[in-house]
Amino acid sequence: MKFFATLTAAALLGTIAQADGHLPNLEGKEIVVVTENAYPPLQFVDGNGNAVGWEYDAMAEIATRLNATVTYENISWDAMIPAVSEAQFDMGMTGITIREDRAEIVDFSDTYMTSEMVMLVRGDEDRFADAATFAADPDLMMAAQPGTTPFYVGVYDVLDGDEANPRIQLMETFGATVQALRTGDVDLVLTDGTAGNGYVAASEGALKIVGEKLGTEDFGFIFPKGSDLVAPINAAIADMQADGTIEALNTKWFLDFKVGQ
Repeated sequence: MKFFATLTAAALLGTIAQADGHLPNLEGKEIVVVTENAYPPLQFVDGNGNAVGWEYDAMAEIATRLNATVTYENISWDAMIPAVSEAQFDMGMTGITIREDRAEIVDFSDTYMTSEMVMLVRGDEDRFADAATFAADPDLMMAAQPGTTPFYVGVYDVLDGDEANPRIQLMETFGATVQALRTGDVDLVLTDGTAGNGYVAASEGALKIVGEKLGTEDFGFIFPKGSDLVAPINAAIADMQADGTIEALNTKWFLDFKVGQ
């Protein structure tokens, strides 16, 4: 399924940024952005079938400030980075961790969000409360999307460094990993703290976070190598950080948001 949306000068935060010449003017340029729509609250499809989330609001604001038009397409996570690398799309977004290996084939924007990796478990979990205890019990299972930061943290920071370890069940979407956790098919899902807190808040006690943070990760948008969009997008991100727009988005989606509403 593909989701298409056109975002023009109307911002989604209740205000409209006024162009005053201090940011690049893209003169209505169309930017084709690809996303997964499977990582709430950054981007997902709500109960009415609308593609929404933190990143959609951020891109609407960026489009306003840069005088651009954004069109969205949907793709699976495992195909996203290669597709952007091959310039099939102008830009990609889905909570993508900035990493050196990925930066070899795509360009990253500046960081728009920093999050911490956490351990998401069922609300009644009492067999383990940290990574070491989980790793010590061979009967415990975790789920992750292949090629994601949670997968690599699970392999190298929680388990034994074997990427083929059968204790990690690979799934196509982050939502599928959480569903497997809730139904008892697996016992642990790793996620960034922002998404994890959103799922916990909406779970009515069915989920909780345990243990210490497992490190931090910086999120960025991705572009084909050498893209001329990187500089203006970075300028808009800096502008939004300076005037409090990023903080307002965080409040809307990470404090007020309930997954599934």
